[in-house]
Amino acid sequence: MTSSTANSSPRPREPGTVLVTGASRGLGRMLAKLYAGEGWRVLACARQEQPAAADCMLPYRLDVNDAASIETLGTMLEGTAIDIVINNAAVRGDTGGLASLRTDDFMEVMRINVLAPLLIAQALKPNLVAGRRKLLVNISSRAGSLAEGTLDDDDGDYAYRCSKAALNMATVKLAQDFRRDGVAVISLHPGWVRTDMGGPDAVVDIEQSARGLKNLIDTTTMADTGSFRAYDGKTISW
Repeated sequence: MTSSTANSSPRPREPGTVLVTGASRGLGRMLAKLYAGEGWRVLACARQEQPAAADCMLPYRLDVNDAASIETLGTMLEGTAIDIVINNAAVRGDTGGLASLRTDDFMEVMRINVLAPLLIAQALKPNLVAGRRKLLVNISSRAGSLAEGTLDDDDGDYAYRCSKAALNMATVKLAQDFRRDGVAVISLHPGWVRTDMGGPDAVVDIEQSARGLKNLIDTTTMADTGSFRAYDGKTISW
């Protein structure tokens, strides 16, 4: 294990390899494009394999709702060093509140938003340990904050809120488990972004959010592991 001084020093920012889930559209696609634009090798994962948007963007088929698909991805990438893994793929589920909560919908949201990032962390841990940056990023949401999640937002999406709260706990646990291998793990809040999920009334432009997230990702060190921050750099309370 490296010393605490080395662990907290700035990490290399030269182009490396980044894997992004949910890379076919929205925030994931924008993050993939930003990294590809800087010469990174981008492993762009999505349910439907997309044509490469740049020479350094490599499409991979991944259904995060299918544990076998995640296992297959891990097998395909065996021996490949990955500097950054961004768990971005997510669904919102029902927004009608308690009255419209249904078991199948709730469990699907939990599988995609919580279990899948954990399975991806499990499958790709050797790849991260072999990388230079050694960073696992969970795209979470302030909606999952017990302290702040309902301060100015009373939408009735139980499944989404519960899933992001659980993902935040997964971040804390993974940060503890991965520390010994020098891998940092963080949760990031992208803001209310104008995407298919966020809708047209959202207040944050997708590129603004992606660039803010990328800046945080690019400057994260082991000193930040286990933290929860917004795209603009503000700390979010758990």
